[in-house]
Parts: sequence; structure tokens; C-alpha cells
Amino acid sequence: MAKIRLTEQEHLRRIAAVRAKIDEMGIDALYLVSRPSIFYLTGFSHISTERPLAVVVPLDGEITFMGPALEKEHIPLQTRLVPSIRNYLDYPGTRHPMKHFARFLKEMRLDGKTIGIDNPRGALSTWGYRGPGISDLVPRANFVEAHELIPSMRLTKSPEEIDLITESVKWGNLAITLLQRYVKPGEWDVEVATRASLEASERMRRTLGPGFEPPVSHLPTSAGFRGQVGPKSAVPHSISTDRPIKRGDVLGAGSGPNVGGYFSELERTMIAGRPNTKQRKYFEVMLEAQDAAFEAFKPGATCREVDMAANRVLRRRGCRSFIRHHTGHGIGLEEHEPPWLDVGDNTILRPGMVLSCEPGVYVPGLGGFRHSDTVLIKKDGAQILTHYPRDLESLTVA
Repeated sequence: MAKIRLTEQEHLRRIAAVRAKIDEMGIDALYLVSRPSIFYLTGFSHISTERPLAVVVPLDGEITFMGPALEKEHIPLQTRLVPSIRNYLDYPGTRHPMKHFARFLKEMRLDGKTIGIDNPRGALSTWGYRGPGISDLVPRANFVEAHELIPSMRLTKSPEEIDLITESVKWGNLAITLLQRYVKPGEWDVEVATRASLEASERMRRTLGPGFEPPVSHLPTSAGFRGQVGPKSAVPHSISTDRPIKRGDVLGAGSGPNVGGYFSELERTMIAGRPNTKQRKYFEVMLEAQDAAFEAFKPGATCREVDMAANRVLRRRGCRSFIRHHTGHGIGLEEHEPPWLDVGDNTILRPGMVLSCEPGVYVPGLGGFRHSDTVLIKKDGAQILTHYPRDLESLTVA
């Protein structure tokens, strides 16, 4: 049976580990505003808005949610691990939400305690926050910086997390298969992507069954080009394009399905029609750089060493000026998360880490050439979890 969500036991294990850690640090409670951290610990997923929201994990006692009333009925639908729910009506309100938070902390008898916090303001909002910091309103509490506590736990994945990422990989493979099938000169890339993404998501829903609930507010499986069509494929984070696909275009295709809150990453460079000499050259250089990075993945190696292995190939092949980003990044609850396969990151690779591998060659006026694969570090080496064809012949769209 396919893995579609984390078990409650997994979250309880994490909560116990966090409590042991804050006890060791001399902290009485952990105050979290990061959406991924809250989900990682409790299983509660939410849409971040302008409204302040936090979860407090005391050393002893109930985990407490503090946030807008619109989440009141939402929490018990997702988790049983946050039994205490304290609400305010809305933001900014006649009484500022942070003043409610100060009252809640005092009611929890934390106003004279040491509180680890992942954001010094005590609030994090996508659409802007204005107001006092929580430490200004609870002056008797000793707030200490703890924003790396949960992210450090997330660096290595548990067997349950790896199962979810592996399940995600299956649906990325399907989504890219459909995307390549539907590519046709004259088509708008958005139409191709929508058709492939909807079909892949429908198949995913039917296969995983009625218990499957996407943890995101959009299609759980999607694939697209994100504007990386023709010359704009040389812009790594292109957003859109103003013309249809043409014969001879370089296409940057990608998919990152979400299963149980966890992502994988699969990207492929496709050519719409017979590739020319330059396209073949840079495609092969990109493959060679990715192969060098694959060989560098192993426990005990550093992220820096993987990036340098790929870049040595690119420089040797005369592509130094065509490098636009590092070789990859961690992946899990977020599509991009630490560590970074970057010359400036000396993080040591450990079993259980999951990363993308995606060195790229970006030639202005011609196109961008990048494959991305999801890689799991194991005790005896590394395993490439994604398995879509990488060769030029397979990725040439007739």
C-alpha cells in the first residue's frame, strides 16, 4: 500500500526529541511561527496570510495553537496533537493579535520563563505584519533565538519521510511523461502543462484512493515549463513566455509532486524537433557535469565538493560564463531547503539527506540545459530516486 501521510507516531517521536533538546538547552517552551516547522512537528498545515499565528511547545503541558479564529475548526481536522487552541478574531483588530499572544503566554504561565523562538518578532506573515514584537509585550520572559532547532532536525529524513518522497517521485515521472507526450509546436506551454498536470493528478487521486488528501491548495501533481521555452529557457527562473512553442525550441520541463507534505524534484531538458549542433554540444556538457556531481555524492563528502565537481566539468568545457546557480539543494517539506550544494556550504553529507542534483548550462540566445534528479544519501553511497530518461534521443520531441 502506498505511503500517503506521516503517522501520528512519527510526529510524537519528533515532539519528544524537541522536548529533550529544549530541556538540554534550559528552555521552558518553544515558540514556532515557521509553517514548515509547525507542520513537521504537529502535522498542522495552513495558509500563511497577514494574520499572526504561532504554536507553542512547552517542556511540560499541552501544545498550544495561538492564531486567528478562521483556523479554529481547521486544526482538529488535521491533527490531534494540538489540543489547546487560543484564538483572536482577526488582524489588526481593535486589539492587536500580539497583545492577545502576550495574554495567552501569561495564561500558560510562561511570562517569567525562558522561551526559544524561531523568529524574534514572534510573527511571520506572507502578506506583511505590522505591530509590536512579542518580547516587547512580555518583558519578563527571556526569549532566546532557536530558529535552527527544527531545520537542523529536518536535514536528515526518517524512513517515513523517504517513503513519501519516493512516492512523490512516481508521480513526477508520470507528469513529465504526459508533458512530453503533449508537447507540440504551435501550442502554448501553459495549455500543455495544464493538460498534463490535470491528467496526472486525476490518476494520482484514483490510484492513492479516497484517503489521499493533498496538503497543498493546488494540484498535487503538476508539470510544466514555467516559461523556459526557446531562448527564455536560458533564464533559469523564467516565469512565462509570450509565444507558443516553436520547432527547434529548447524546453525546460519540471515536476515536483507533493505527497503527505513532501516534495521530490524531476527536471528534464527537451528539444522540440531535431537538435542542432550547438544544442547537442551543451546538452552533453550538462550531462557530463551532472554525472560528475552524481559521482561526488557519498556520506562524508561536503556539499562544497559536489558543487566543485560539477563546476570543474563546466569550466573545463568552456562554460564558466554560462553558469547561473549552484549544483543543487536539499528537498523535503520545502521544494528548496538546506543544505545547499554550493561552494560556500561545507555541510557534510549524511545518510538520510535528500537533495536535488541540477547543474545547468545557460547560453543566451540559444537556451538553457538542465536536468534535475532527486538523490538520497545512503550509508554505502547514494541512490538516484528519480528515473526518467536523461539522454538526448529520448528527450527529443518528434
